[in-house]
Amino acid sequence: METSLAALRTQADQGSADAQFSLGLHYGSATGNALDFAQAARWYTKAAEQDHSLAQFNLSVMFTRGQGMPHDDAAAAVWIRKAAEGGDAGGQHLLGVRCHRASVDPLQGGATESRIEAYQWLKLATEQGYQDSLTAWQRLTITMTRAEVDAGNQRAAAFVARQTISPPPQ
Repeated sequence: METSLAALRTQADQGSADAQFSLGLHYGSATGNALDFAQAARWYTKAAEQDHSLAQFNLSVMFTRGQGMPHDDAAAAVWIRKAAEGGDAGGQHLLGVRCHRASVDPLQGGATESRIEAYQWLKLATEQGYQDSLTAWQRLTITMTRAEVDAGNQRAAAFVARQTISPPPQ
């Protein structure tokens, strides 16, 4: 185990985003004294800065929970959007849920725009089979006008088309 961890650290130190993500996962999901959220956040950040979408998702969750770093909703929102735009289904689901919440918050403006954006991200997550996205997408859809649904479908199709033309870096 120590040998493989040392090899992983060497790869991570050499700039491998996948190795950096794996180290983040190692430290963030360890048990006992090996659990180290600060180290997890450090390695996730390095991978996230290289457009590793799952590292971006995990980093956003850590910012939301204040694990290994101070709680920071603004930073969490930045990283979750990057994860979603990078094609991560979990990121798309979480961004869709955030947008939906914003659409029903009477203190927030732009409810229509937030609903359309929520629809787009939840639809994309649903198409990837992300758990609970289908239910969230269906619940949102029944609150929308036909024009809003059409706009959401157009945005989702445009996103898929962009991904097909130039897939995100891994």
